[in-house]
Amino acid sequence: MIFSKDYVGYLARQTIKHLVAEKMIHTDKPALVNERVAAGMVDELALEDRINDEVRVILEAFQDDMRKTGASYPEMFKKVKNELARKYKAVL
Repeated sequence: MIFSKDYVGYLARQTIKHLVAEKMIHTDKPALVNERVAAGMVDELALEDRINDEVRVILEAFQDDMRKTGASYPEMFKKVKNELARKYKAVL
C-alpha cells in the first residue's frame, strides 16, 4: 500500500469532519464512522497489493514458458496486472 495506515486514518478523519461540517452526513458516533471509513479506505488501497501478489503467482507458474519464448517479465507483469484490474473492475 502506498500510504501508511496512520495516514489513511488521518484522511478518513478529515473526510468525515468535512462531510459533517458541510452537512452532507449526520452522525452521533463520529469515531465509529471514522473507523469504518478508514477500514474501507485501507481495503481499497490494498487492492493493488493483492493484485500484484496474484500477478506474481500467475507469472511464477508460467516462468518456464516465458523463458522459452523470451518474454519480458516486466512487460508480462504489466499485461497480466491490467487484465486482473479489468477483471476486478479496479482503477489503478
